Amino acid sequence: MKKLLLVKEVKLISQLEKKIIFRYLKPKRKEGFLNIISIFSFIGISLGVAVLIVVMSVMNGFRSELIDKIVGFNPHAVIEFYSEKKDLKILEDSKLGNKIKNILTSNDGEGIIIHRNITKGIMLRGYLNNQFNQLSVINNKNFEGSKILTKNSISIGKELSFNLNLSIGDKVTIMSPSGIQTIVGNLPKQETFIISSIFDSGISDFNENIAYINLIHLENLFDLKKENRKLEIYFFDPTNIENHKIKLIKLFDNDYIYTWADLNKSLFSALKVERNVMFIILSLIIIVAAFNIISGLTILVKNKTRDIAILKSIGVQNKSITKIFFMVGFIIGITATLFGIIAGVTFSLYIENIREFLSVVFNLSLFPEEIYFLSKMPSEININSILIIALSSIIVTVLVSIYPARQASKQDPIKSLKYD
Repeated sequence: MKKLLLVKEVKLISQLEKKIIFRYLKPKRKEGFLNIISIFSFIGISLGVAVLIVVMSVMNGFRSELIDKIVGFNPHAVIEFYSEKKDLKILEDSKLGNKIKNILTSNDGEGIIIHRNITKGIMLRGYLNNQFNQLSVINNKNFEGSKILTKNSISIGKELSFNLNLSIGDKVTIMSPSGIQTIVGNLPKQETFIISSIFDSGISDFNENIAYINLIHLENLFDLKKENRKLEIYFFDPTNIENHKIKLIKLFDNDYIYTWADLNKSLFSALKVERNVMFIILSLIIIVAAFNIISGLTILVKNKTRDIAILKSIGVQNKSITKIFFMVGFIIGITATLFGIIAGVTFSLYIENIREFLSVVFNLSLFPEEIYFLSKMPSEININSILIIALSSIIVTVLVSIYPARQASKQDPIKSLKYD
């Protein structure tokens, strides 16, 4: 019988807690100031969560797009042989064999391109004629012209063609730092090339400063030895480049090996630092908004002193009082977090459409391509990032709800009723 009464009592208190919680979540008209604090707490946390999700999505999207552009234009790994060349069958027979997409031979040199009265320094990459058409940048939809590199043909980037006012079929002069002996002294080599194609890597820096010519012709122009050719390796999964590099080092331990990640290490380190700093700074929005919950709950406890005293007088335990006020703050925080997640994800999905709308309406240049290397604002929604943001928001909400709730349970019902 006692057990049955205890179960009924527990159920009664649980129902009572629920009713009081939902009653306090809907303040009366005379408690308008308290209602305003609750609304601002809700808006602040929602806004903080939404902004964090949008910023993290843009940063993740920017990083992914940048990696796609870089690995689509640059070799994934390069081997420069210091020792005698080893048999390439070592690669085919190794664990990397089924992970390698292409193996190309190349070399490069720095020269000056001349067209009329305009000169510009460029990096020239040389490929064999039967390997040039295997490059990803040559097989994308923005490539124009021939995919064959003959002896005197050159493939240039879109930005370089704009800067020098060049088109397919035009002639340019390439000047090499290698000299030839003449009767008037040592003069740099010069060769005339016909533009056979124009490529678009998606990154203006690459398009403006890199050009392709035939490998044999490049070696003649720059006095490079055939033995010094580099080996370019392209993988099916270039994002796993660190593991691939470790295996390559074991196979070619006496040679120099570097990857696309090594060439762009400072850039991606800067992106990582920027992303972490943005997360910390924007998290302050949630923390500031969460402190509004403390203010709101403290005022609520003060306003409900008489109610707390009556609840204690009828036998409601301190832990139930704590639970009631804690749940008020927790519900505000968790609903605000969920609303912020929905708003942030929705904004991230349509961020490019929003950018275009704002650019047209206000005539603004948002996310300029020449600065960010990309033609549109990227966005990549990462579930792990959303979970971290949501968890951080909920933890902050829980922490700030504990103190006012405990203060409510410590009130003396006799004093409260006597002086109210």
